[in-house]
Amino acid sequence: MLQQLNQLMDEIDSHLTEEFSIEELARTVGLSAYHLKRTFSFLSGMTLLEYIRNRKLACANQDLLQGEKVTEVAFKYGYQSVEGFSRAFREWSGYLPSEISKRNTQKTFPKLSFFIDIKGGISMEVKIESKEAFRVVGVSKRVPIQFEGTNQQIIELAQTITPEQRAHMHELGNLYPNQVVNVSYDFEGERLAEQGTLQQLLGFLTTKEPTSSDLETLEISAHTWAIFPNKGPFPETLQQTWARIFSEWLPSSNYELVDAPEISFTNYATNSTDVYSEIWIAVKAK
Repeated sequence: MLQQLNQLMDEIDSHLTEEFSIEELARTVGLSAYHLKRTFSFLSGMTLLEYIRNRKLACANQDLLQGEKVTEVAFKYGYQSVEGFSRAFREWSGYLPSEISKRNTQKTFPKLSFFIDIKGGISMEVKIESKEAFRVVGVSKRVPIQFEGTNQQIIELAQTITPEQRAHMHELGNLYPNQVVNVSYDFEGERLAEQGTLQQLLGFLTTKEPTSSDLETLEISAHTWAIFPNKGPFPETLQQTWARIFSEWLPSSNYELVDAPEISFTNYATNSTDVYSEIWIAVKAK
């Protein structure tokens, strides 16, 4: 995976004056667009399109310093108008393109390189399991993406569950872990940058159909799942596991992400400093 990402950085730099699509870029390195977008975001802290934009603007800055005209540079890097280029350049650098040659000002944005930095050899447990299709029944709402700490809007969602809904979920739930799970899907924005929203569903896994309309139903197809058990202080250990999945396990494994909901659950009955949780992500062999 790291070799593919570094190959992609070279490919992007060789064609900065051309238009890019995520799907085309993913195909050039043999990855799915979903896997590429999510993994790149977790590893770099920015979206792939944001990275391309910043690289283009950095190269445009260099061209302006060398005396190229603003109009030529704007169209060279794919902007439809000088005004659009000037606005984007000023937001990125703090200066108008026309000021660069006069001020002799340069802002850089180096090409990324990816590598694994091994620190302390901390082991990571993972189980690979195939599961038939199932559904999740519960309640959901759109919530902001939040990487650290407690997401207050998810707590508020849990507080909206009525006694009748809770009883119905318990009646329907017939699959492991036989308790409330958190299901995240339909991401808009980028997770690590904490920008955008996702749909969060709190419910039970089941093969049954709800007998009333008081619960929402999410159908999940058959997949292979990478399951990451973790134990420690909550929510820090769970959130650190999420980060390590994308920064350590996925880049060095023989699997890539499948576009599917992400599932986690926590056993709150355990001691608060030794809480057991699991994270499930759908994957496929490369």
